[in-house]
Amino acid sequence: MGGNVDRRGVLRLGRREFAAGEYAVMAVINRTPDSFFDRGRTYGFGAALEAVDRAVEEGADIVDIGGVKAGPGDDVDVAEELRRVAGLVAAVRERHPDVVISVDTWRAAVGEVVAEAGADLLNDTWGGPDPELAEVAAKHGIGLVCAHAGRVTPRTRPHRIGYADVVADVVALTTELAERAVSLGVRRDAVLIDPAHDFGKNTRHSLEVSRRLGELVATGWPVLVAVSNKDFVGETLGGLPVDRRAAGTTATLAISAVQGARVFRVHDAKAARTALSTITRLHPPT
Repeated sequence: MGGNVDRRGVLRLGRREFAAGEYAVMAVINRTPDSFFDRGRTYGFGAALEAVDRAVEEGADIVDIGGVKAGPGDDVDVAEELRRVAGLVAAVRERHPDVVISVDTWRAAVGEVVAEAGADLLNDTWGGPDPELAEVAAKHGIGLVCAHAGRVTPRTRPHRIGYADVVADVVALTTELAERAVSLGVRRDAVLIDPAHDFGKNTRHSLEVSRRLGELVATGWPVLVAVSNKDFVGETLGGLPVDRRAAGTTATLAISAVQGARVFRVHDAKAARTALSTITRLHPPT
């Protein structure tokens, strides 16, 4: 279960090294016309590139470029996903040589092209449905996010999914995927695990994962959390819509940081940077 990993180790992604106790902000860049949060605001190439520039200026260490909406929607094949993300990756690599470029994809065919274009990290939010994606990361010497999505088909919302112990399931699957990635040649210091709040989980499950995030941190693998404006935040606060979940997002980020999470995937890089800087002063890493 990853127990032999140096839990205080350095995380190395692209040209960046993140020391133990150092928080990394990952800014979401959606090249989709139908994302739940920005409703296509950064779908256009120029708008997406401007969003990257703004995120970097506001303190993002990583930009996470995605070409497929996470939830159900219109079919997006490999060719269309690549049309949306590959050119943007290349442009960002030229424009921001030091920023870590992540691509949110579960497809090895996409991973191969974006790695050639300059990506430093493949963010597999669906938990390994394409086993060759880890091989792509190994081949190109780049990082990999190993997530827990309840073993569901990408872009689906399972009906009445259940777990005997959701956190135990998250720990077991993410560490299994992480160890497999390393066995295939992915650098150990470039692998992260992600509980994937709301993916294959209901609100109760996502809250339980948030409360017990320290159990994931205790595995030694760097933990990424992606809670920004998600449905479990809105439902917990009485059914708040997406545009009123900022405070709940910040609170969840704080709880995650105090428990030892390392990377934070967010829509508002500036707010996250400010919150994490405050947490560092109030609760210095031990």
